[in-house]
Amino acid sequence: MSKLLVIKTGTTMADLREQRGDFEQWIIDAMGMANHEVIVVDVSQGEELPEYHQINGVAITGSHAMVTEHRDWSEYTAEWLQIVAEKQIPTIGICYGHQLLAYALGGKVDFNPKGREVGTIAVTLQPAAQTDPLFRGLPDTIAVQLSHRQAVLELPEQVEWLASSAMAENQAFRYGEVVWGTQFHPEFDRHITQAYTEYAREGLQAEGFNADEIYHSIQETPIGLEIMQRFAAIVR
Repeated sequence: MSKLLVIKTGTTMADLREQRGDFEQWIIDAMGMANHEVIVVDVSQGEELPEYHQINGVAITGSHAMVTEHRDWSEYTAEWLQIVAEKQIPTIGICYGHQLLAYALGGKVDFNPKGREVGTIAVTLQPAAQTDPLFRGLPDTIAVQLSHRQAVLELPEQVEWLASSAMAENQAFRYGEVVWGTQFHPEFDRHITQAYTEYAREGLQAEGFNADEIYHSIQETPIGLEIMQRFAAIVR
């Protein structure tokens, strides 16, 4: 039986992992998938990706790595994702996964010149989102969770631009019919985002942001779960 492939591109902080599990578990839980429906491959540890016929969907996790570091495992995954996109296997890349997918398709990724974007953030949906399978019917502005330093500065050609924020213009895109990238974390809950705000506290303060204000403004974002479950339905 074909399964959802979760491409693990790193691991979270040790204390958060002990409390809540790791990147892949947050995605599996947010999609409402059972573990027997999923294959997890940790490319950051050199594990090989499966043959395309063995999977019916792909989710790419976030990472503490940077796409611009061009690590061997990241470049290998980018090449593999080019074929996934052309085959139109349902795919969602999240944060690092979004950036890696954009890079694989010819977009430009680098450090966000506006600084790091952390916390519960308002994202504006673009006109193309009105007919998009993951976003249609949602409010024009949605609250989502974010934690990133790099961003997609230039979208690949031939993608649909779906969402933006004040800090990062390219918050979501779709390639073809069923391949998405989201800079925001639809799988994060309030607790996870608070943990990442603490993790980023020193950097936020250095860039002139008020980490306490960000921390206390974090809220639950049920639309993120809606997006994840819509994707899971497409995979199934």
